[in-house]
Amino acid sequence: MPILLGPRNMATTLVKSLKFGMRAQPGAAAVCYHQQRRYLRQDHDHLKKTPLYDFHLSHGGKMVPFSGWAMPVQYKEGLVTEHLHCRSEAVIFDVSHMLQSRIDGKDRIKLAELLTVADVQNMKENTGTLSLILNGGGGIIDDVIVTKTDLDYIYIVSNAGCAMKVQSHVEMAIDNAKARGISATFKPMPNMALLALQGPAMSKVLQPGVKTDLTQLTFMKTGVMDVYGIPECRVTRCGYTGEDGVEISVPADRAVELADRLMNASEAKVKLAGLGARDSLRLEAGLCLYGNDIDDDTDPVEAVLGWTIGKERRINMDFPAAKTILNLMKTHPAKKRVGILSKGPPSRAQTNIYNEQGDKVGQVTSGCPSPSLKGNIAMGYVGIADTKPGTRLLLEVRGKRIPGTVAKLPFVPHNYYTPKKSKK
Repeated sequence: MPILLGPRNMATTLVKSLKFGMRAQPGAAAVCYHQQRRYLRQDHDHLKKTPLYDFHLSHGGKMVPFSGWAMPVQYKEGLVTEHLHCRSEAVIFDVSHMLQSRIDGKDRIKLAELLTVADVQNMKENTGTLSLILNGGGGIIDDVIVTKTDLDYIYIVSNAGCAMKVQSHVEMAIDNAKARGISATFKPMPNMALLALQGPAMSKVLQPGVKTDLTQLTFMKTGVMDVYGIPECRVTRCGYTGEDGVEISVPADRAVELADRLMNASEAKVKLAGLGARDSLRLEAGLCLYGNDIDDDTDPVEAVLGWTIGKERRINMDFPAAKTILNLMKTHPAKKRVGILSKGPPSRAQTNIYNEQGDKVGQVTSGCPSPSLKGNIAMGYVGIADTKPGTRLLLEVRGKRIPGTVAKLPFVPHNYYTPKKSKK
């Protein structure tokens, strides 16, 4: 049975594939892709396909198994070109493999708050936020985007690799909620695809295709609108790259039409980008990858995601595992997620981290060469005594200990489109 690529071996693929003069491994990428194509052929019928599968193939996408889906890891120009084009112009990611769902019913807000740490009650309509679904011990079941719409439902986007356990967790929560008189339903949205248009030229490309003034659609705002004549698209100003961008939920049977229209925009050069560039971009932006940087055994405090817990939720202590999490916030965790810079061979997930005295103090969870910075970047968890920026560490790579330095996150500044503060 072929191994389906998940977050951890996706990161390994990325490191092997990045080539821009930084001690590249000859032939490693070719071998990796040969194996991936072989896996795909062997298990072709068992992989899910997004509505853009044939579109990817026609544009030279190198397809690999990822969380049970056949997804493009890169295209003909390579992931470094895709990465840098996202930083300078605009790229399209197919993220239709992610689970889109909605919570309906009169008690939809109550159910959303039973499931997540978000303060949905006090969110403005047509506004979203990064949130967490926690288990009873405070571990992270998934990180999700929760959006409070003005159409009487809560819109949620969660990770493809967590889809089954999220749905199972939600079903249990609904059963428990019914016993408490809470009435709400959870519905996946399989007839909707999801495209992410990311990069500083996003507005130039998208504005001619929508009537909504995009200067009014700021970071994490959302709205349903026609996009280049395609009705019932939800456009949310967000993304996973650190750049300005949108995610467009589009009817699946018109996803190719939308992608083709964006690709042929005259306002800016738009390119396709795959999983590889998405991973390196999010790591530069200091964003977590579920399965690598966070999982069921990671709590929000050590992951430096405590800010996702709404203020009112903290005061009321009414979010999952509230007592455990709030206690950790007071006493401080034993370890914490940090950024790490290094040179030489890049570190990868599960690389051991040592202090200068030779004591093991942690482990890398994500690592790759940075196309933007021309050096190696990583995230990992280290003991609280070694979390200060500038702290010198040693990374055990290929049997040798490579010098590294704790760095502030993000590695590359975020360029989200946020409201301009008025001058007093």
